[in-house]
Amino acid sequence: QVQLVESGGGLVQAGGSLRLSCVASGSTFSIRAIGWYRQAPGKQRELVAQITSGGSTIYADSVKGRFTISRDNAKNTVSLQMASLKPEDTAVYYCAQETERYGLGSDRASWGQGTQVTVSS
Repeated sequence: QVQLVESGGGLVQAGGSLRLSCVASGSTFSIRAIGWYRQAPGKQRELVAQITSGGSTIYADSVKGRFTISRDNAKNTVSLQMASLKPEDTAVYYCAQETERYGLGSDRASWGQGTQVTVSS
């Protein structure tokens, strides 16, 4: 069972920056796609960014040009650098790792516990 632990959330003013990190256990990190998702109160969980094992990235339109996802396979770590934050970025941010059977969007993928990001106006 892969364990994912997020860190780096907090309170920041609009226009500010935060860097989220997610450390994964296990030996399959380097061959799996990893994603950052977020869920705001009363809203559905949405994909923020994902990165494949080969380093290809996908971003939600709402964060393109502001957020950058990266991975360090040697450290089993994926990061999300967030800049020009907006109040609408406020949410709990989760990292997820696909499994052999389940893709990133599945509830049966491996998920972390989440880290709160709050952006004040």
